[in-house]
Amino acid sequence: MTQQQTNEAFWRWQEYQRVMPNKSWTKNDIITAGVDVGSVGSKATVLVNGEIYSWSITRTGSNSSDSAAKALNWALKDTGIQQSDLKYIIGTGYGRVNISFANKALTEIACHAKGANYIWGSQVHTILDVGGQDIKAIRCDDTGRVTSFLMNDKCAAGTGRGMEVFADLLKIPIEKIGEMSLNITEEPPSVSCTCVAFAKTEAMGLLRKGWSKEKVLAAYTKAMAIRMSNLIKRVGLEPALVITGGQSKNIGIVSRVETALEVKCLPIPNWRENGIDPMIAGALGAGIYAKAIYDKTQTTRD
Repeated sequence: MTQQQTNEAFWRWQEYQRVMPNKSWTKNDIITAGVDVGSVGSKATVLVNGEIYSWSITRTGSNSSDSAAKALNWALKDTGIQQSDLKYIIGTGYGRVNISFANKALTEIACHAKGANYIWGSQVHTILDVGGQDIKAIRCDDTGRVTSFLMNDKCAAGTGRGMEVFADLLKIPIEKIGEMSLNITEEPPSVSCTCVAFAKTEAMGLLRKGWSKEKVLAAYTKAMAIRMSNLIKRVGLEPALVITGGQSKNIGIVSRVETALEVKCLPIPNWRENGIDPMIAGALGAGIYAKAIYDKTQTTRD
């Protein structure tokens, strides 16, 4: 299902819901959920016996609790599963403490690592998570357990919010920014400032000088890719590298991070054809942890 982006809302990511094919459940199954309320998007996953069954991506509204409920309800739609069937729910993300129906809250750093491990496998050891308002470089072991991390949350540059500003400024759908930034004959120098407010002013100046929108986007995404790559270098790059969050789909960012680090990211799954969207990595990791914690409570009772 897709809620279509309007022509005016260039900054808005599309919203999706998926029920994985060839999956079934019974009342005897252990059904858990993870809900990731970010500053821009809210994501929910439903897992049956530790395997992903359905997921949703929605826009975060003004109320974190309502956004969490909306995401979970949409993930449950057309599954036959009721919230009362869920054995355990973990909340994560920017608004995790406000998810009233969650049994427990966990940091998104731990959840993104565990979710990336599920999506790509044990080969993943470095994760770049680009959220709505921050960037995280995460190192993990073969099981998806975090071993170290660094984050930059002092500026929205290069995050989902920063990309929204440029989409609105240039009147380009946000999902087309990466593709358009590569539609150039020669790579321009990066913008000089990474602050969104100043970068926006600089971009307007470049447009007045005759720069094309594609060239401006190339300069901005290059600056952001360098910024992200430096964070990864500080935490220590250990292959394989993956990118989660909304910018995992921005091929302009991904390709320029690869160039800066001289490494290839693992390709994202074909989420349009029943694959798993990297945007739900945090919610997925939360759902996996929910299953593990529920199992532990049952063992303790026994």
